[in-house]
Order: sequence, then structure tokens, then C-alpha cells
Amino acid sequence: MELISITGYASISPLGTNPETIWENYLSSKHFLTYKEFKKVAGWIGALPKTLEEELNFIKTSNTKYANLDKSVLMAIYVSRKAIAHAGWNKGTFGINIGSSRGATELFENYYQDFVQQKYQKTHPLTSPTTTLGNLSTWVADDLQTQGPTISHSITCSTGLHALLNGIAWIRSGMSNQFLVGATEAPNTDFTMAQMQAIKIYTKNKDTYPTKAMDLNKTQNTMCLGEGAAVFCLEKGTSKNALAYIDGIGYATEKLKHNISITNDAECFQSSMKMALKEISAPIDAIVMHAPGTIKGDSSEYKAIQKVFGDKIPALTNNKWKIGHTLGTSGCLSMELALLMLQKKQFINVPYLTDNKAPKQINNILVNAVGFGGNAVSIVLRGIEVE
Repeated sequence: MELISITGYASISPLGTNPETIWENYLSSKHFLTYKEFKKVAGWIGALPKTLEEELNFIKTSNTKYANLDKSVLMAIYVSRKAIAHAGWNKGTFGINIGSSRGATELFENYYQDFVQQKYQKTHPLTSPTTTLGNLSTWVADDLQTQGPTISHSITCSTGLHALLNGIAWIRSGMSNQFLVGATEAPNTDFTMAQMQAIKIYTKNKDTYPTKAMDLNKTQNTMCLGEGAAVFCLEKGTSKNALAYIDGIGYATEKLKHNISITNDAECFQSSMKMALKEISAPIDAIVMHAPGTIKGDSSEYKAIQKVFGDKIPALTNNKWKIGHTLGTSGCLSMELALLMLQKKQFINVPYLTDNKAPKQINNILVNAVGFGGNAVSIVLRGIEVE
């Protein structure tokens, strides 16, 4: 595979937005989930800190065009500005692919509620344009003043890593040398929580850790929602500014047996991991699992890892116990965790997993993501060797 460099990135999540703050929060053994009571439901969520909400509101009020945008779009604008500054990109023709599982969740729900309450069932004239999925990359492109291709898509919870695949495909085709890729998700609404509770995967835990992702001994599902956005700057070939290299990519889709089905040993993950590892000669030191905190989701992925790695399973980790499941963004935040571990040369463990050992070295990390319907993506990140 033609080498792809990551030259910049940015995120916003319950862990913050500054890389050093995010790393400090990863070093902590505490979770960043809060219990919230909505109008009709209540439960654990991963929410942005108040200071970051204020920064998003500043963007919203700084330009009259942004006044009617959904929070997911504001987060995408926020992280995209920071990422291209990190990479040193100027205004130009770089491509943008930012996706979302749900899109303009809160805005759509508010417009619909307003519609059903209106006597003549009229709705706001901006309802359609501001709630279409294409708004994500379109507004980012407008804000950054780039004229490259703009793509938005939804492939459920593997959306972010599918954006990465798409950016790599454009670069490898020769149609673009730079691509901004990632995802954004703001699903913390009572209706979205009610949907997850309806399929009986939402956590009811009152333990120290509400979400027990990767705990294969749990007896109940413990997934909870989280919000966040993360984007990465991809460039063709090697770069003196490279933070890490993408050495392998893999993808696969299972045959649907149910709307949220995945086989007991995650055949999609077996295929995507094998594809990503096909040309990798160096050992994989760690895997950032998708592990949503559900019984079947966690166990099926672990079984897939066993099938692929046998008795040489790398160190395993995850961040959903700390920030919740950010749906389409989750793969990108997992990728950020992998990038930070490669830079710091330090493994982030899951505190309640006592038998999970840290690797002796951290040079190559595999990152997994999968969504409803078994749309799996696996990528291999290689760290930068310091001479």
C-alpha cells in the first residue's frame, strides 16, 4: 500500500480538546460519564465539558450563517480548524470527508417537535438544508475556504474509519494529495437514548464504572452514548511533519441476519483485520478494540481477535468505558488514543481488567470499528521512529 502520513489531527470529547489534557485524562483511572435526566428518559452519557460548550457557542454566534447549525456541524468546524492549523495546511483544494452516524440529531428532533405542535403543521424554512447529512463537510469546506471535494456519509458506528478509507482511496487514485477525514456525533438526546434502551443495550450499571467495555464476564449490556468529533489530516507519502503512518487498512461487511446483527465470532472483524495485516511484517503491539460495552459486541470481537492472532494476542484497550460510545466518531477517537500511545510510548489500560498486561513496546497499533449490520474497518498505525 502506498504510504499515507498523518500530519495533523484534532478532537473534542468529554476528555477535552487539548492533546496534553486528553492524555492526562487517559492516564486517570476515572471515567468521564455523567448521569443526566432528560424530559422522558434518564441515563449515563459522555458529555462535553462546559468550557467546550461555550467555545462551540462562540462559533455559533460569531457568524449569522452558523446560527441555525446543529451541534454536530459546529463540532466539525471546531476540530477542522484546529487540525489544519496543526498540519500547517493553507486554504486550497484539499478534500474533506466528515461523516456521522446520526447527523443533525438534536436539531432534527427540535424541528420535528415544533412541526407536530404547530396548528397548521408548518415548519422552519431551514429544516431541510440544516438537517441533511451533507451539511457536515459542506459547512467545514465553506469555513476553511477550500474548493476540494466534500463528502459526508453514514455507515453507522464505523463511519469515521470509513471516511479514512475514502480519503486514502482519493489520495491513492492520484485525484488528491491531501484529505481531511473524520466524523462528528452529538447523539445525547432523550429520543436517541430511548432508541438504545428499546433494543436493551443501554447501561443500568450503578457500579464504579457504568460502562464495562471489554469485560467479558459482565451479565448485562452496559453501552452508553457519548458525543464528540475527531478529524485527521492525511497526506500522500512520507512527510517531515508526520505524526504516524497508516501501514494497513482492512474492511468487510457481514451478511445481514438482523438489523443489528453480528456473528458470534465477528466474521467481519476477522476479514477486516486479516486484510489490514496482510502486508504487515512487524508485530502488532496493541489493539484498540471497538468493544461497545455490550455482551455480544465485546465477546464477538474478542473471539475474532483470537481467531486471527491465536495464542499471541496483543495488549487490548478501549476508551468507551471512559467517554461512552460516540457512534460514528468512535473509531476516530480510538484512532486518536492509538496515536497518543504511539507518541508517548505508553499503554493505556482499562482499570477494571486486572489480567490485561501492557506491551513491552509500542510501535504498531491496530484499531477496530464496526457498526450495525457488521460494517467493519481495521487500520494499522505505525509510530515515528525517533533517531
